[in-house]
Amino acid sequence: MNLQVVYCNHQSANLTVRERLAFAGDKLGQAYQALLQRFGSAEFVVLSTCNRVEVYSAQESPETAPTQRQIAEFVSEFHQVPLAEFSDELLAQTGPDAVRHLFQVASSLDSMVLGEPQIVNQVKEAYRAAQDHNACGPLTHAMFQGAIRVSARVRSETRLAEGRVSIASVAVGDFGRSIFDRFDDKRVLILGAGEMAEETLRYLCQEGVKEFVVVNRSQERAEKLAAQFPNVTAQTRTWDALDEELALADMIVSTTGATQPVVDLARFRSVRKQSGEKPVFILDLGAPRDFDPAIANLDDNVFLYDIDALEQTCDSNRKTRHREIEKAMRVVDEETERFMQDVYHMATGPIVKRLREQWHDVSRDELQRLRSKLSHLSASDLETVERSMERIVNKLLHPPLEALRDEAKAGTPHGLIDALKQLFRLRD
Repeated sequence: MNLQVVYCNHQSANLTVRERLAFAGDKLGQAYQALLQRFGSAEFVVLSTCNRVEVYSAQESPETAPTQRQIAEFVSEFHQVPLAEFSDELLAQTGPDAVRHLFQVASSLDSMVLGEPQIVNQVKEAYRAAQDHNACGPLTHAMFQGAIRVSARVRSETRLAEGRVSIASVAVGDFGRSIFDRFDDKRVLILGAGEMAEETLRYLCQEGVKEFVVVNRSQERAEKLAAQFPNVTAQTRTWDALDEELALADMIVSTTGATQPVVDLARFRSVRKQSGEKPVFILDLGAPRDFDPAIANLDDNVFLYDIDALEQTCDSNRKTRHREIEKAMRVVDEETERFMQDVYHMATGPIVKRLREQWHDVSRDELQRLRSKLSHLSASDLETVERSMERIVNKLLHPPLEALRDEAKAGTPHGLIDALKQLFRLRD
């Protein structure tokens, strides 16, 4: 049984690499189609966010499971990015380590902002998308359902979720406050109308923002988002009004999920001619990025922050929560061990059952012969003989079953299972 994850994240690869490898928009469905064509018998879940690109795979037989190299080559060919340009940033885990990694991710222990709540929803969405594309199977179902359970335990049994626990809250609280003393007189422009946009708006409104505009390609989604904030002045504009709104905004939060930059340098230079050089705070939460990074150097009053710019602040956040991390890791380790025991039981359970049934069938046949030959024995004596035969069978079964359990701790013992089948002529 083979469990594996091949990935890069905010710790191993910078945003320039991650955005080139992201499975955004229609790319995700195309990726599942290509994966299943190439590795037909494997199970897959792809998790692609602003901070990570991860491909989880599972296969009953390790002999036919895709290797780390094959997954890396798939990512390279799919995105048309030479493998040499990102191979050093690519990581991999297998077996229990792959399970532990997923559980850490879902619990936000591997997040840039420790304790942030968005990641478990992103894990759920990745799992749902894999199901929609018929890419899941028994192993990935168990893994991702386990990850969601672990996340709930960590959230309820630790204090990781207290304080600033989202990328948006850290960005606005730390970076925004360094630029603006107050938010109640600022005009906020939101590009995109998804979950990250909603979460950012909720935090901004708590900080005092009284006016915002949502620009989104889907007017219906923009209006739905704006309607969730009835106590502030909320407007929606069509995409055609983007340049006008860029010029009016004091703060811009961009979360579109576009595959190419929405605002390039030339476009924003033109915007600055309209707005003058007033301070503007841009929080680009897109991956790939929505704003050309060169915009940050356009003039001294443009303050552009992307995901990678948050890393130093988030490291400080992590250091202050050391004890809670230890508690959470104990939960993750406990759940990983539990999961692997369940997986190994799934793999070895059928042969253990068949072996026990075969030997006890033999003992019952022999006991029946004894009953006919030793009719003078009392019912109590026959019961004593029956219990003795049962103990003999269990003692004889103990060494091979114990060996099977010991081998299973390191992974599915295919060799030993095949040997037992051959030795005891067990049929599939």
